[in-house]
Amino acid sequence: MRILVTGGAGFLGSNLITQLLAKNDVDEVICLDSMLCGLDSNVSPHLNNPRFKFIKHEITQPLDIQVDRIYHLATPASPKVYQMDPIHTAKTIFLGTLNMLELATAQNARFLLTSTSEVYGDPLIHPQTETYWGNVNCTGIRACYDEGKRIAETLTFDFHRQKNTDVRVARIFNTYGEGMRINDGRVIPNFINQAIEGKPLTLYGHGQQTRSFCYVRDTIEGLMSLMEQEDIMGPVNIGNPDEHTMEELANTVIRAVGSTSTIEFNPLPGDDPRQRKPDISLAKKSLSWEPRVTLEEGLSRTVIYFKNKLGKG
Repeated sequence: MRILVTGGAGFLGSNLITQLLAKNDVDEVICLDSMLCGLDSNVSPHLNNPRFKFIKHEITQPLDIQVDRIYHLATPASPKVYQMDPIHTAKTIFLGTLNMLELATAQNARFLLTSTSEVYGDPLIHPQTETYWGNVNCTGIRACYDEGKRIAETLTFDFHRQKNTDVRVARIFNTYGEGMRINDGRVIPNFINQAIEGKPLTLYGHGQQTRSFCYVRDTIEGLMSLMEQEDIMGPVNIGNPDEHTMEELANTVIRAVGSTSTIEFNPLPGDDPRQRKPDISLAKKSLSWEPRVTLEEGLSRTVIYFKNKLGKG
């Protein structure tokens, strides 16, 4: 069993590689990354493992390699990063997915696309089920990512219908944990950094937008379960249905850090969804999967990781 993980030096990819290398039935794990968003520190722990291989490669270019499984994670996921060069983001998602589907088809390999809850946009139904088609602004500042992932799903299912490619699609909701970039730009890294430094935690709008946060280990277990089961292609929501307002999250982070930080409110950015919560009934039924780590437990582990990275441990 040879497994390719695109974006393998990133947050999710590196955690996935760690879990795959722990399996006895995996002969080789190949990490593919351009290192635009990847971290050397996410790759270095595996460099001496004979079952691990790193390839620096731009995913917009084709690849010819022998593999049995492809976990396709290669794309910037932080709005701060993907909005810096939205054209490159859209190219990365579309061409990267196309190239990996071509590879999967040629190698008769199973392909798993990590899509996102962003395909639901600012949802008009709550919680979000996989049958919901979404409410996405196709011309907004987040569209390069949101619509990129939607066309990636389209490509994936069209390859299955037209070329009989063996595919799986996971829609990942907010995930956090060890391996994130310190300056990632997403809400949990922002809050933890601000709390560690004793700065006010920045909330947008009135802080009543809701999100659901899944600890990385739980998310990875969901992806691996989806890849190896034989019953469904997806899409399948992978996330934690435990919903929190941004203000609740901020206060939980302050307690986890042991900080004296306060909270300040800023104007709401464009196209920021008001609420986000997965319906995971399908994952429970088809994958026998649901998250097990509470927000408090996951944040405690993540805070330790951030303090060590910042030299504040």
